[in-house]
Amino acid sequence: MSIDNRRSVPGVESAGRAGDGRPRPLKHSRLFVHLLMVVAAMLVSTSFTVGAAITAELDPAILTLVRFTLAACLFGPWVWYRYGLQFSPSLFGRCALISGCLVVFFCCMFLSLRYTTALNTSVIFALVPSLSWIYAFFLTGERLGRDQLLALICGMVGVVWVIFRGDLSQFLAMAWNRGDAIFLGGCFAMGLYTPLVKLLHKGESMAVMTFWVLVTGSLWLVLFAGGNLVTVAWSEVPAFAWLGVAYLAVFTTIITFFLTQYAVPYLGPTRVMAYSYLYPGLVLLIDLALGHGLPPLKVIPGIFVVLAAMFVLQNRKG
Repeated sequence: MSIDNRRSVPGVESAGRAGDGRPRPLKHSRLFVHLLMVVAAMLVSTSFTVGAAITAELDPAILTLVRFTLAACLFGPWVWYRYGLQFSPSLFGRCALISGCLVVFFCCMFLSLRYTTALNTSVIFALVPSLSWIYAFFLTGERLGRDQLLALICGMVGVVWVIFRGDLSQFLAMAWNRGDAIFLGGCFAMGLYTPLVKLLHKGESMAVMTFWVLVTGSLWLVLFAGGNLVTVAWSEVPAFAWLGVAYLAVFTTIITFFLTQYAVPYLGPTRVMAYSYLYPGLVLLIDLALGHGLPPLKVIPGIFVVLAAMFVLQNRKG
């Protein structure tokens, strides 16, 4: 069922409309798609700084609910105008499964941070690309060459090196606790995200799928945190927090969700998720831009290891 007659050609984005009113397919080179994922990685990296600035003003679960809901409300009118709000029980159910992975991840992250540190969680998150490959291997038949499998391991080592700033003693001293186990469960859910996008995408425009992922994600979050909505002192939330939520909703939710889901059919789940290896290095650049200074020189080798792993992972020969 479609609520409107304005539809895209199944499985392709539109580059405008021809004289007969039908959308013209938009084809991109793989290089362009890789550049889109670099943009997505840059945007996601800014979310750590923005989120840290506003997280004290709103409960994290409520913040995520507002973020998802606002993103759906902002994106919905454009999707309706461009494609029509296509709907079917199948589309709704598939998007609910995809968004469920995201919601489980965020909920585990919020809960885990009651018992563990952001440093521990950032290290554990380095497992996600490898988990995505394991899921993709069984669900979508994605295969990687020996060099690319080795690159997954090297990328994970490089990320850990950057996070701990090349200090092995800090890594060995890291205490594992209940929160780490909870977050590890969330990472297992997050690793399933991109393989499910590839498995469950049935030809709809990725813009339409992104919208319904936002809607179903909002519904999941209402079930999880809706009871706390009445306890929030909304009038006391400062303006800068609302600006931060708006930034997260538009740039690190609508845009990054769309770019990630758009890239999966081109690059595959593992290669898309491997861009998360860039986050620590990009965060260091953001800190530098904000005047926090250069990282220690011993961090640099880890950054080069990550970049080398990224290059090998994106090699289509594997």
